[in-house]
Amino acid sequence: MKAWLVKQWGEPQQMTLEEIAIPTPAAGEVRIKNQASAVNFFDILQIQGKYQIKPPFPFSPGAEVAGVVDAVGEGVTGFTIGDRVQAGVSTGGYAEYAIAKANRIFKIPDAMSFTEAAAMYIVYQTAYFALKERAKLQAGEWLLVHSGAGGVGMSAIQIGKAFGAKVIATAGSDEKLAFCKSLGADFTLSYRDDSWVDEIKKITTGHGVDVIYDPVGGDVFDLSSKCIATYGRLLVIGFAGGRIPTIAANRILLKNISIVGVFWGAHIEKHPDYLAQSQNELFAMYTAGKIKPIVSKAYALEDAPQALQTLANRQAYGKLVLTM
Repeated sequence: MKAWLVKQWGEPQQMTLEEIAIPTPAAGEVRIKNQASAVNFFDILQIQGKYQIKPPFPFSPGAEVAGVVDAVGEGVTGFTIGDRVQAGVSTGGYAEYAIAKANRIFKIPDAMSFTEAAAMYIVYQTAYFALKERAKLQAGEWLLVHSGAGGVGMSAIQIGKAFGAKVIATAGSDEKLAFCKSLGADFTLSYRDDSWVDEIKKITTGHGVDVIYDPVGGDVFDLSSKCIATYGRLLVIGFAGGRIPTIAANRILLKNISIVGVFWGAHIEKHPDYLAQSQNELFAMYTAGKIKPIVSKAYALEDAPQALQTLANRQAYGKLVLTM
């Protein structure tokens, strides 16, 4: 099979596309003939050796795949060859076949395409966990989603609207702001200057936002603390902006706000049943038309470095995927 391999830490352009043996599933595993694989920013970090998970060399990047069950390991029940599925994998997404643990694989609705399925797994699970479990988002509350045009923001906007929130989204260009609107955002603001803080106060008539979904960190986090409502919840999703921020504890005290960590991966490790439960909810939301993963561009497997460069240059919106 064809697979992109990382043999040393470096840039995506240093990966090599090679012909390697098709892997065999062990007990409790399933082999998937990939039809699509999502491209994520953390793939770049992993290739560079800057991600918290550092697989042994050589490895193929990619953590979200969709395709057809091709082989089933010992002890696996509930899957048969030919099932249309999506899966989370530790590595191996940038290849024609991938191995996944049986409890990380889900049959997809008939109406869902493989590209949608590959684009759904991590970002929608993260947003669902963040907004439902960590923020306890209520209908009628104000939700601010930063970097709303990316995959992480896209899922938060759609799920926030499904939960009945009033959504404000930020993005960095007119095209991306329009994309946020198309996802259901009630208001959109550019984060290219600091005026968005005052605009949020105007939009909410001084109330501020009840929940902030922040995958950026840095200056965006600092400014968010200035427009959060009393009893607000600021969700720490990640640090795409590069700087890990800090906050003066008196701000937390004076407004009774909560700074809430969102580490979905750790949660599903400690609560194995949660993944299937939440995925069933997400599939129901998809079938009802409340959420829909948007793939802005699909690249051939051979063009993986180009797809990663597009992502690194912040030229993408929604999700990018590789197709096999």
